[in-house]
Amino acid sequence: MSRVKGGTVTHARHKKVVKAAKGFYGRRKNTFKVARQAVDKANQYATRDRKNRKRNFRALWIQRINAAVRSHDEALTYSRFINGLNMAGIEVDRKVLADLAVHEPEAFGAIVKQAQDALAA
Repeated sequence: MSRVKGGTVTHARHKKVVKAAKGFYGRRKNTFKVARQAVDKANQYATRDRKNRKRNFRALWIQRINAAVRSHDEALTYSRFINGLNMAGIEVDRKVLADLAVHEPEAFGAIVKQAQDALAA
């Protein structure tokens, strides 16, 4: 039986890694051994930061909601507003609330009013 050389498969594997390293600095972009390490690390960062992105957006939405709530009523805080929404039975997530606060202030004001009424009752 003749010997099979793995040149095409190895070349394809190396090419895939070097292509993924495109734009990296120095030898990280064109030397397979270094590029493989850089791509592996980049994939670790990407996996970690997909979780962090969700965390960051939730924090941003909370900040926007808090600012909008305080512009409608100085005494009302974010946590009391969320408590009022739960008491009123309004189930709107923070992403939609933040979008309403920015683009539809009148509608957001109506929601704030309902939350205040539920807190007062």
